[in-house]
Amino acid sequence: MMIPNFVSILFVIVTSGLCPAFCSREVFKHTAVLDEHGKYHLKWRYDEKTITFETVVETKGYVGFGLSPTGGMAFSDIVIGGVEKGQPYLQDYFTDMNREVLRDNHQNYRLEYGMENSTHTTLGFSRDLHTCDINDKTITESTIRVIWAYHPEDFGHPGPMYHGLNRGRKSLRLLNPKSHTVTHSGAAFFDIRHNNVPVPVKDTTYWCKIFKIPEVDRKQHIIKIEPLIQKGHENVVHHILMYQCDSHLNDSELELGHECFHPNMPDSYFTCESVIFAWAIGGEAFTYPPHVGVSIGTSLDPVYVLMEMHYDNPTYQADLIDSSGLRLFYTPVLREYDAGVIETGVWVSLYHMIPPSLPEYISEGHCTTECLQEALELEMPSGIHVFAVLLHSHLAGQSLKTRHFRNGDEQQLLAYDDAYDFNFQEFQYLKEERTLLPGDNLVTECKYNTKDRKNMTWGGLSTRDEMCLSYLLYYPRINLTRCESLPQIRKQLTFIGVKEMYTTVTTWPFIIKSPKKYNNLSFTEAMDKFSWSEKKGNAFNDLVRQLPMNVRCSRHGQERWSAHGLIVSPPKVKQTGEPELATCNRVSPLHLSSVMLLFPVICAAYNTIRIRWLMCL
Repeated sequence: MMIPNFVSILFVIVTSGLCPAFCSREVFKHTAVLDEHGKYHLKWRYDEKTITFETVVETKGYVGFGLSPTGGMAFSDIVIGGVEKGQPYLQDYFTDMNREVLRDNHQNYRLEYGMENSTHTTLGFSRDLHTCDINDKTITESTIRVIWAYHPEDFGHPGPMYHGLNRGRKSLRLLNPKSHTVTHSGAAFFDIRHNNVPVPVKDTTYWCKIFKIPEVDRKQHIIKIEPLIQKGHENVVHHILMYQCDSHLNDSELELGHECFHPNMPDSYFTCESVIFAWAIGGEAFTYPPHVGVSIGTSLDPVYVLMEMHYDNPTYQADLIDSSGLRLFYTPVLREYDAGVIETGVWVSLYHMIPPSLPEYISEGHCTTECLQEALELEMPSGIHVFAVLLHSHLAGQSLKTRHFRNGDEQQLLAYDDAYDFNFQEFQYLKEERTLLPGDNLVTECKYNTKDRKNMTWGGLSTRDEMCLSYLLYYPRINLTRCESLPQIRKQLTFIGVKEMYTTVTTWPFIIKSPKKYNNLSFTEAMDKFSWSEKKGNAFNDLVRQLPMNVRCSRHGQERWSAHGLIVSPPKVKQTGEPELATCNRVSPLHLSSVMLLFPVICAAYNTIRIRWLMCL
């Protein structure tokens, strides 16, 4: 009799409008709209062990939500729920290789609440980040491919009816800590954006234009940058880089844009080498932490900036006219520190090469001890503090990580993404700021899959080429813009049997002299001519990771640190660098689904007023 009495008390609280403080819903810090029509909204929050979701969907039928390894249905972790006749329901499912939806024996998703009005269904549910269930996807800091669906009717006896076209996928980083998101009330903004650029009918175009920063009467801080992507061009504008240019340019450089990296591009573009900001496809606005901003208005700050926009047009669409760009918010209320950006990883070059037909190939780009030691000892001996990282590769990229070493000992990973999605790239805010000290070194490690490729993949600008980069946002700003490496080319060529090159090199890439089978071929042609196999590709990978490398260590503008151009051997480090997975205990087989069968009235009352009663957890 005690349970019914307790239920009566719950209904008294609901009907009387009384709700003590413990009824209030916790704030969801993360939100996303999953479909293009704004009918499926997702909110979530998390702690060290659990994650809680809320879906608000324009339907009175069932709602489906899942985590997929590829973005498709196969091998997905799915939950389906809704509200039927005032009673919320939720079931944990998974799919097999044939995309068949199967009920999970371990119901690890917990229904928190459910409600329905005349147009929408709202569900709140939670689960552990790591459930120890082979049919549940572990949630980490890596990219997660979320799949979603909904139907106008509820679940039904045989199972959920086919959702039809009401479905989709979206990549998210569920455990990405959010930075301070409130723009200061005194913030103004300015836009830098292209003006009706005719996008060339080719797969890859880099378009550049120089802009002038608005004049300010004293130092101010840029505190937020958001993308302005022309509607309908979300899949065409792949990434945007903003560089600081020589302050002695004049306003005549501001007239027309031009294709970047083109033989006829203006000479002024060569003065724009220091990256100020980077944005990539799928990313949203970036807000700087409350104590950090990008300085404008002083003699060290940018007067002219170059915006480099990467247009990705693999289907050769014609008549594309684009006016995308960036919006920058700034304020006279100064932050404590000036922000900077360091580009680390593999120096973008044809010397970065990846053989075909390999399920796995690993490239390593080194920000060497020599470079960091020299720059930090002179500029900031106490170290700099990294607060966000953008990892970047192209279509063959599978996973990326930035490893941090101090005196040869590996520290916790600076950043990683074990499920990299080329179409979703954004800065990862670090949970805790990381200090880089003189003598530290970094390794940007990129894992590629070229199993479906018949020819070499080259380092380069096209999305069909490859990159292996990580952009570090840090403070306080120092005079270091690039800290990268590139393996030497000659021993890479020795691997395929090249013996001699023509010494009078007049063309790029240079020409091979011997052996006879490669005579008068460029090194790129020779590499493609070589008969690659998985075994040979793995052996080549082992060789390249041990080769001496050329150091790139750049200041602002076109100046270099003395470490630039050094030939050094890669540091000998243990091949660990794996993120630590949380351990978990097997949960009791008594889950919410069985509890609700026994106590539907109690749980209905719980779901209405959000009281976390033990029986309903």
